[in-house]
Amino acid sequence: MTYPMTDRTRLHRRPMRASYDVEVVHGILDAGLVCDLGFVEGGRPVVIPTAYVRVDDAIVVHGSSKNRTLLALGGGGEFCCTVTLLDGLVLARSAFHHSVNYRSVVAFGRAETVDDDGEKEALLRAFFDRLYPGRWEAVRPPTPAELKATLVIRLPLGEVSAKRRSGPALDDEADYALPVWAGVAPITQHVTGLEPDARLHAAVDPTHAPEIAVYRARAGAPS
Repeated sequence: MTYPMTDRTRLHRRPMRASYDVEVVHGILDAGLVCDLGFVEGGRPVVIPTAYVRVDDAIVVHGSSKNRTLLALGGGGEFCCTVTLLDGLVLARSAFHHSVNYRSVVAFGRAETVDDDGEKEALLRAFFDRLYPGRWEAVRPPTPAELKATLVIRLPLGEVSAKRRSGPALDDEADYALPVWAGVAPITQHVTGLEPDARLHAAVDPTHAPEIAVYRARAGAPS
């Protein structure tokens, strides 16, 4: 399955790096943690980073019911949402051909406010399962007042494209004879350790958080 190509999602530079494949788009979104939300407020462009989760064919974000970004989007406001994963620094034999390896998604559309408390709680749980695996079962669930104070916004994926670069530098043929190191410096993102809260309950082992091990495994980090 593929997303339809539109005037806004058509890639004009390096179109061979584009993909409209649903699985490719979902795979990139599922590997990311933070998106950049673009919208217009008072006639001015604004871009705000925020954590997100993909649920089915939509990006879901949440925050305070007084959050200006979510309020601007919640009334059916038009959005541009981007996610970028930096996979490596590409070192070439010439300054001109240095680059980066990356995977990215750009989506356009109109946002939807989620009003039903049951659906809001389900989406918040999906958010937890993505960012904090196993935590929902361990912590106190949100109260009705907390749910009311939380705004959940759905960003449907209809007008969307992915773009990717991988592999080494593409040097000019003559430059391959230069005695200059070239290659890729891979970049990964993963949990590096635990910093226990100073007010942990006495019954809690400060060195052990089972759900963190799950997250580290998902991220491909060493255990």
